[in-house]
Amino acid sequence: MENKPEDPLVQSMPYKDKEILLLGTAHVSRDSARLVQSVIEWERPDTVAVELCPARYQSLTEQKAWEDTDIFKVIREKKGSLLLFNLMLASFQKRIAKTLGVRPGEEMIQALASAKSVGAAVHLADRDIRVTLTRVWRSMGFFTKIKLIFQLLLSLWETDTIREEEIEKMKRQDMIETFLADIGKTMPQVKKILIDERDRYIAQKLKEAPGKKIVAVVGAGHLAGIRSHWNTTTDLHDLESMPPRRPGVGLVKWFLPLVVVGLVGSGFFFSGETAGKAMLSWWIAANGVLAGLGAAAALARPVTIASAVLAAPLTSLNPMIAAGWVSGMVEAFSRKPKVKDFKSLPQDILSFKGYWRNAFTRILLVVVFTNLGSTLGTLIALPLMIRVL
Repeated sequence: MENKPEDPLVQSMPYKDKEILLLGTAHVSRDSARLVQSVIEWERPDTVAVELCPARYQSLTEQKAWEDTDIFKVIREKKGSLLLFNLMLASFQKRIAKTLGVRPGEEMIQALASAKSVGAAVHLADRDIRVTLTRVWRSMGFFTKIKLIFQLLLSLWETDTIREEEIEKMKRQDMIETFLADIGKTMPQVKKILIDERDRYIAQKLKEAPGKKIVAVVGAGHLAGIRSHWNTTTDLHDLESMPPRRPGVGLVKWFLPLVVVGLVGSGFFFSGETAGKAMLSWWIAANGVLAGLGAAAALARPVTIASAVLAAPLTSLNPMIAAGWVSGMVEAFSRKPKVKDFKSLPQDILSFKGYWRNAFTRILLVVVFTNLGSTLGTLIALPLMIRVL
């Protein structure tokens, strides 16, 4: 290579006896991939650090990783909504990449390939994506989660007009982070978890990378944050631990059934049998019907819709189980994803119809929509029950 590559997003960050070169990129940019290749080949570092966690590294390097996913385990561990959220975020980036004719994460793929070509070690510098998304998910209220999921679904029509030069202008922030930044304006906690915490985490991981000469490939949106935390020490254990659930959520889950039972009991005791039966009817109808409509909106099979209708009035009184988990299990037994579903998953999540066409994502939609319907049923049933008194 005749000339050393120059770019304002390539910054030297020395640490102790290490020479660390920060290379800021856009995650769906041809220019970023070319820059990564030229810098690594010119510098020939001991180590190439990448903004990847083990799960994201596996998804880039092992094409069959999705085929090992156990949908029943996902539902049992109550991770259906979180996984659907993750897939929707991934599809946002994939669609932009498809518009530009590049692979999503192409600069990371290039970094791994260039590291191999120059004999450099690979160092994964990002926090586990599951921890990050769980922290984000638990920081949001119920209606904010629903709003976010519907915004992601609606965004399926909004990326066709994005031009490559616009992507280059957005180098200053990761594409997914750009989308969530709008929420971060009204919810600073989301920005704190998604960006600020990861800036601290990545900065510390880069300083711990092996070797004397290191090229670090990170999203350009992290450069300022990494620099600001460069001279401080971060306890990675605190940032790697799963966050506790929102304060009061557990109490509400146990308090609500007591309220419902108390209302029905009061109806029978103070207003007579007719009022008590009317309250029970409202509870069963509102929960069952709306949960069933949620399952139907996900195009669930008739037996799944029936299970949602029957389960919702009971599961809404049991904090340990949700109607969506029941309907999701039923749908998974009757529509168990096949290998072809996992193979077509990267393509199917690029379109609105694809989420309903693919058996795997349809099961996740059944879980989410059934739970949404059951929750709305509870909110509607309670005032109607109180009116009976």
